[in-house]
Amino acid sequence: MKDAWSGRAGFILAAIGSAVGLGSIWKFPYEVGANGGAAFVLFYLAGLLLAVVPLMYAEFAIGRRGRGDAAASIARLAAAHGARSGWRWAGVLGVLTGLLVLSFYSVIGGWTLAYAIDPARSYEALLASPARMTAYHAVFLAVAAAIVARGVGRGIEATAKVLMPLLALLMIALAAYSVAYGDLAATVRFLFKLDVSAFTARAALDALGLGFFSIGVGFGLMITYAAYAGKDIDLRQAALWSIGADTAISLLAGFAVFPVVFANALDPASGPGLVFVTLPLAFARMPFGALAAAAFFVLLFVAALASAVSMLELAVAPVTRTLGGSRARASLAVAAACFVAGLATVFSFNLWSHWEPTAFEALDHLTSNVLLPISGLAMALFAGWALPKAVLAEELRMTRRGAALLHGLLRWLTPALIAMTALAPAFLR
Repeated sequence: MKDAWSGRAGFILAAIGSAVGLGSIWKFPYEVGANGGAAFVLFYLAGLLLAVVPLMYAEFAIGRRGRGDAAASIARLAAAHGARSGWRWAGVLGVLTGLLVLSFYSVIGGWTLAYAIDPARSYEALLASPARMTAYHAVFLAVAAAIVARGVGRGIEATAKVLMPLLALLMIALAAYSVAYGDLAATVRFLFKLDVSAFTARAALDALGLGFFSIGVGFGLMITYAAYAGKDIDLRQAALWSIGADTAISLLAGFAVFPVVFANALDPASGPGLVFVTLPLAFARMPFGALAAAAFFVLLFVAALASAVSMLELAVAPVTRTLGGSRARASLAVAAACFVAGLATVFSFNLWSHWEPTAFEALDHLTSNVLLPISGLAMALFAGWALPKAVLAEELRMTRRGAALLHGLLRWLTPALIAMTALAPAFLR
């Protein structure tokens, strides 16, 4: 591929940007709140170790060895090692899933932009206005498309080098603010005091599912990003940095959110509205609350944008390869398709809100509970059964024993855990 990262730092920051998104800052706090705190955190970390890390390793190895987008890399490696050509559909499915996720993710990204501009705005009033939601949805996608259109080095990497340090500084500052003015003791008890009754199958599966959604494995994002990585880059180190940074940001998000929630006697299990409804009310009661609220939503916008860029690149890469033409034209076309598809989510909260389930709920369920598990499962099985251990060992600089262990996880345990997240909820209702 012509595009490439300038070096190790650029690749790691871009990978962190892909991993650290709304799942880390918006979804993680309310999932922890809804599932009882410490037990959920423990399940989340176990899921990262046993399922997310092996799959991220596999995607990185496939991407750099295949030197193409998700479908092209899998197809090339399948051909090189005598596997069936049908494996490429795992990459195609990942791209389709990423596009569908981006269609509603960008609507939520538009909310973060709206709140960054006016933190005191009414959540209900925003959702009731399809015109306003559509405008923010369009602006959010336009910014992401402009970044991707500039290419890997001048666009994605250059942006990550600005956004990731900014995100880290804002998160640390907000956590310090919340600790100073909120209820730290209650937060520590909530996040780290184990409650045996919270160790449930539902909490375990929700935590594992959040790990996939938060880190972004299973789409083929990491395959695409690794295709631009030079041989001098240590992929294992990059994967650990990405997952470690995402986990740290998620925990910091807990310290930015829960001290404020507990100090104001609010419900930590209030669901998705925790960030867009509960927190603005809490910030309004605290010293320098307006400034803290604005900073928090700028932080959310930065995180959402970094992940949206990676999802857009996931589709732009194969569009450019198959249809030719400029990267700018492909970025515009993919963004336009996501914009049109995203209107279904916009209307879910107003014009079509009487539908059961809403279009947003249907899309969320389809991608999170059906398509993403299937594509992730297929990628794990490809790496475990069609890809020789030697490829993993070489690309990831692992010993033969380490590669054998990873190969075994990708063959058996990781697919089993992915399948459980998809199938078990039907039996736990």
